[in-house]
Amino acid sequence: MSMKIVKPGLLTTVQDLGRWGYQSGGVPVSGAMDPFSFRVGNVLLGNAPNDAALEITALGPEVVFGDERCVALTGADLGMKIDGAPAEPWRVYRVLAGSRVAFGGMSGGGCRGYLCVSGGIDVAPVMGSRATYTRAKMGGFEGRALAAGDSVRLCDPYPLWRSAEGFVCPAELRPIHSPDEPLMTTDGPQLSAFSEEGIAVFYGEAFTVSNEADRMGYRLDGPEIARVKPADIVSDGICWGAVQIPGHGKPIVMMADRQTTGGYTKIAVVSLWSVAALSMKMSGESVRFKRVSPKECAALLAAFERNLARIDESRATYRSRNRYWGY
Repeated sequence: MSMKIVKPGLLTTVQDLGRWGYQSGGVPVSGAMDPFSFRVGNVLLGNAPNDAALEITALGPEVVFGDERCVALTGADLGMKIDGAPAEPWRVYRVLAGSRVAFGGMSGGGCRGYLCVSGGIDVAPVMGSRATYTRAKMGGFEGRALAAGDSVRLCDPYPLWRSAEGFVCPAELRPIHSPDEPLMTTDGPQLSAFSEEGIAVFYGEAFTVSNEADRMGYRLDGPEIARVKPADIVSDGICWGAVQIPGHGKPIVMMADRQTTGGYTKIAVVSLWSVAALSMKMSGESVRFKRVSPKECAALLAAFERNLARIDESRATYRSRNRYWGY
């Protein structure tokens, strides 16, 4: 019960929802950059919410399955093909022993996708998580991105897993972001360190994703953010989406592999919903920030939870109508 990596793609790692509870000891959370698409993928298959999947960046891998099971790609459309036939994202497909799943590259908006598999990926948990943190060679598959020749074990699929074949996530319930969608952002803990003009520039001007953007942080190019206090502070905790402004005056948005503490002033915090949207952007793409209240950010998360429940209900209804399960 495994899949063989024929080609690894640009950056393919095993991820789950992260290694929570250890930041006080200096261990980053890591996990899926877009936890919304990740969670939908597992719901489509009838998996547990935190079953590990492959996170694929821009150029996907080529894998061969050793046994029969269902798969689904969520997040960006990366041109998935199953045995040479096009396979759309947000839909459940059955693969056979020997089936080859490959990716042709980005064919729509977004650069990051999740290949979820019935039962999930079977790697040893580290501190309760299967997420890969490559900087410390921790978790996932040997603590690194996948390479050609790797054989990745798969967990046993859940009962009735075949009944999900053909199920399609309703279009209106998919967590898809518009490329022009501004990032929903609340004021940060050191907002007073910035001038009124600097705050106006941050919320009013466009930035671009730099070539240095990665899973740890998205560095942005654009106008300098003026300040009234020094950039350095006594290091404090870093949350997902925190926007640091170092001495050079350019924003850095903290992502899944962020450090646990940091010593730069934080002008804002991007909502988790918008962090996922940012993770879909490549270098050179435009970014804008929109000032909102914490209540508005919470409403976005609550709306997603309602949609996720609706997807699960739709899958259950589909399963009950699917008379032939292949047993």
